[in-house]
Amino acid sequence: MKGNEKEVIVIKRRAFKTGIIVTVILVVIYGLYAFISGVLAFRFHQPQQSDYIYELNVDRFYGNEHSQDRVALVEDPFDAGLARVNLIESANHSLDISYHVLHEGKASDVFFSSIISTADRGVQVRVLLDGMFHNLRGSMKDILYVFTDHPNIQLKFYEPIDPLRPWTWNNRLHDKMIIIDKKYAMIGGRNIGDKYFAPEGYEGASNDRDVVIINKNQDLFNESVISQMKEYFDDVWDHEFSKVPLNKLSKRQEVAAKEKLNLLRQFPKTFYSTYPEFIQKDINWLEQSFPTNQITFIHNPISRMNKEPWVWYELTNLMEYAEESIFIQSPYIIPNHEMMKHLNIDDVTADEIHILTNSLAATSNIFAYSGYMKSREGIAATSTVDLYEFQSITRQLHMKSFLFDSRISVVGSFNFDPRSTFLSTESMVVIDSVEFASALQNEVETVLTEQSLLVDSNGSYVQNSQVEVEDTPFLKTAITKILSIPMRFFQYML
Repeated sequence: MKGNEKEVIVIKRRAFKTGIIVTVILVVIYGLYAFISGVLAFRFHQPQQSDYIYELNVDRFYGNEHSQDRVALVEDPFDAGLARVNLIESANHSLDISYHVLHEGKASDVFFSSIISTADRGVQVRVLLDGMFHNLRGSMKDILYVFTDHPNIQLKFYEPIDPLRPWTWNNRLHDKMIIIDKKYAMIGGRNIGDKYFAPEGYEGASNDRDVVIINKNQDLFNESVISQMKEYFDDVWDHEFSKVPLNKLSKRQEVAAKEKLNLLRQFPKTFYSTYPEFIQKDINWLEQSFPTNQITFIHNPISRMNKEPWVWYELTNLMEYAEESIFIQSPYIIPNHEMMKHLNIDDVTADEIHILTNSLAATSNIFAYSGYMKSREGIAATSTVDLYEFQSITRQLHMKSFLFDSRISVVGSFNFDPRSTFLSTESMVVIDSVEFASALQNEVETVLTEQSLLVDSNGSYVQNSQVEVEDTPFLKTAITKILSIPMRFFQYML
């Protein structure tokens, strides 16, 4: 080999090594930038204050006589799937849909085909999804093309991933709502995926809760809570944070859209022949619903970084106002210092306080549970609080509900954690109805007495002959305990 050739090889090797070093340095610099601006910054950032906290009035949640809005409780996973198809296909003019995450599977196929069927009839459909967790990528990317191509469907992503602005990664769209014309609305904690509509025995299933609101008088739409929900949806939809993901399809994408569209149009024929029990039946929502004195819609502000905790303000106000009983159900219980600054414990004087969450065996979110471990024994040791944990290895609780004095029920997307309090969009309905509260309380008491165990002050379980302690795999327990150490410093992100 000639001298010049050797020199060229040496130069190329040096250049290659230099390239690797430069790449590593750039990755490290970007990692530090993302960590500082996307994680650490939230520890110190203070929410912008408005007059909201000074305008709180618990009385606005109460009514003296029956309102035009009725409400139905949807607990059963199978019924929840039927309800969505029924409501979507009942639309005559407009259909607005907002969801945090979509998972591939039969449930999503049913959901998408129902939307297409409705849009094909001329109904104007708007679909608003979280810009990070929408999952319309990979094998589900054709749905993105279909929604973009269909003349009666509009699609937007809330806060799409922006690599240059990591501080936008944590402000996620967590709402789960469907608004149908001026007549119906559904809100709750369910995302779209098989595990949210799964029968008993399905590994990794999530028990959840929806409410369906029925406006009996569409001529007085502005007096219905559905008008409040519609106004909020419009605000998020029109906001600068919500972006159209694709303005125009390429030829290849158009072909993919048409192929997927044909499959979705044909899907009901094959699906219903295989699953005849899912054939859409008429649902009389008035018969299944309860009267209400008042329904009020509450939500977090649309903003970046740490938000002013509007929903948490309302909930803490209701906790302090309650006289007899408080029930809290959430998949995660992480009352960090910043949350508790807004709750005056001395003013919470209800005789009974019950909290229900997942056990370590049941939960699929070990990061959240590791954050909960710091407060677990302290909550259980509080004399006025009974802390229960759901026992299962195949299902977890995903409901987000509050019940005050067996009269006021609050249902929606808000988890009892800092992420829902300060970071995500969240939406709930506050329902003044003794009848609805009674139905909700019956569902809750069944889970408390037959599927959950009371946590003792030392962290162990109080024995219950009806419920067995579910064994947690050693590895899951070990990882959670290890994670609980660093998570003490990052609870504000959980």
